[in-house]
Amino acid sequence: MRITEHTLKEAWQQLAARSDLLDEAMLPPTGTSPDQYEQRADSSSELFLVLDEDGTVRGFHGPYLEVFATQDLDQALYFAAEEAVRVLAERDGAGVTGQAGMLERINPAWGARFRSGGTGDASDTQEVQRPCGGDPLERLAWIAGTWREQEPYTHLAFFRGDDLSAEEIALAHGADPEQVAAGTSLSELRGMAGDGRDEWDIAWESCCFGQVGEWAFLMYHELPPGTWLDSAGLGLFGVTETVELSATSAKAIYSFSYMRDGHRVDDNWGMLELIWYDRGRAPYYRGGQLDFLNRAVRRAELDHPELTGEFELYFHALETGLGLQLPRQAVQDGTVRAAQWADRAR
Repeated sequence: MRITEHTLKEAWQQLAARSDLLDEAMLPPTGTSPDQYEQRADSSSELFLVLDEDGTVRGFHGPYLEVFATQDLDQALYFAAEEAVRVLAERDGAGVTGQAGMLERINPAWGARFRSGGTGDASDTQEVQRPCGGDPLERLAWIAGTWREQEPYTHLAFFRGDDLSAEEIALAHGADPEQVAAGTSLSELRGMAGDGRDEWDIAWESCCFGQVGEWAFLMYHELPPGTWLDSAGLGLFGVTETVELSATSAKAIYSFSYMRDGHRVDDNWGMLELIWYDRGRAPYYRGGQLDFLNRAVRRAELDHPELTGEFELYFHALETGLGLQLPRQAVQDGTVRAAQWADRAR
């Protein structure tokens, strides 16, 4: 059945009549173009529905950010209800767990769909993963708070592939060969302060590196001129995937970039900013290339309501969704491998 504005509104009214939760909830505003967002959207809902002539319903947060597209009426109603209960949960202080319970009251299948973080389409198994059962701050999320203030480094870069060498990755980015060969640690590097250079100067001109699990990592503030490597250059070192996180606290810009097999994974959204993540709302295009992170974020939200920081939740989702880790003890004790950039070490 081709979805029209009439069929969508009629289906919403029928849904609201069956559920007391939706008595006062309105269908998100609709239009025929995202250009109408500013005219039609209201403060009670940030979601705007665009109905195409072919019956596709596209959801927008703002006039430029398309977050889903569907020709399935049930899925369109689900996305609208997801937005409605999010508003109710915020008003009542019910949190993400409350959102799941509300959607389950409306439709048990929708409750399961929300808990899975998926979309309920044909490729969605709707399997709810078991709670992680561990410390959410143990492997990666421990660094989220200080990283937001650009500590210990502005950039966190991760590399995965066959026969990776963290030392080769560091050298390829400009690390001093003598310090890499010597196994210099972060604490030893800091001990080189003096002669007009303090620890901050050395930190700005250096990197930390190592490997945990399948990923090699490199932490730095800025790379030496001319040492940026594209996917082809990294491929020479066996790299097939990269994840980069950057923090510019003075401008409140926190970005995420994921490359796989030489292609950026972003559903054509361009620059992905972490401040887009808002608790209880999937951060990326629904059913898209990064939907596995939507699922991981939802799992983190449900497993760890005690985490009050969105950055900690997001970083925990990166750990469970991609396997990213950083050696907490080694970084905090200063035993992690480190080196100055070669052009600054002499």
